[in-house]
Amino acid sequence: MTMEGSVEDAAFVMALRGLGVRDTNTLRAMERVPRARFAPREHRDLARRDVALPLPCGQTMSAPTVVAAMLTALKVRPSARILEIGTGSGYVTALLIRLGAASILSVERYATLAEDAVSALDPEDRVIARVEVGDGLEPGVAGKGAFDRILVNGALPAIPAHLDALLAPGGRLVGALAEAGGARLVLADRGGEGAVVKNLGGRLRLAPLTPGRAFVL
Repeated sequence: MTMEGSVEDAAFVMALRGLGVRDTNTLRAMERVPRARFAPREHRDLARRDVALPLPCGQTMSAPTVVAAMLTALKVRPSARILEIGTGSGYVTALLIRLGAASILSVERYATLAEDAVSALDPEDRVIARVEVGDGLEPGVAGKGAFDRILVNGALPAIPAHLDALLAPGGRLVGALAEAGGARLVLADRGGEGAVVKNLGGRLRLAPLTPGRAFVL
C-alpha cells in the first residue's frame, strides 16, 4: 500500500467515525482492508465513500456504515469459527479475518462472485477463509459443525431455524429482517443452556438475500 493510500484509508476511517461508527476494533479492521481492492474497477473511485456499490450478477456491496454496524454487533472474538452467508465481494470476509477469526466458511450462491472474492483476498487470508459456491440458506450446506459466529449478509423475511441450530453455546448470529419499512438488524444468541434468544436492532440499508444457488452466473 502506498503512503497516499494509507493516508486516504485513515481519512476514510475518520469519516466513518464522524458518521457514528465507534467500535475501535471494527474501525481498525476497516483501515487495514482497502475497500477499493474488492470494489469493481469502474467504481473504485467511490470505494472510500459511504455508499453501496453495484457488483456483478446484480448484487450489491453494502455501504461501509452498514458493514460496520453488523460487524460491531457480531463481536468477533479471537479464534472464532465463523459462518458467512453471502460472500459478495469478499470485503467483509477480509474484515472478519482482521477482527481475529480463526476460520471462516463463506458461502456464495454466484460462482462469479465467489471466484472474484477469492482472487481479491490475500494469499494468507485464503488459508483462513474457505469460499464455497452454494445456497447458504439451505439446510446441510454448512455441514453439522457448530459456529461461534454466523453473519448473514442480506435481509431475510425470517432467520432460518437451521442457522440457529448451527450456533455453538455462547454463539451469536447477526443478520437483518426485511420489514415493510426496510431492513432491521437482528441478533440471535445461544445461551449456555441451549436456548436461542433474538433481539432487534436499528434500521439498515441492506439488500435482500436471494435463496438458491445460481447455476448460470
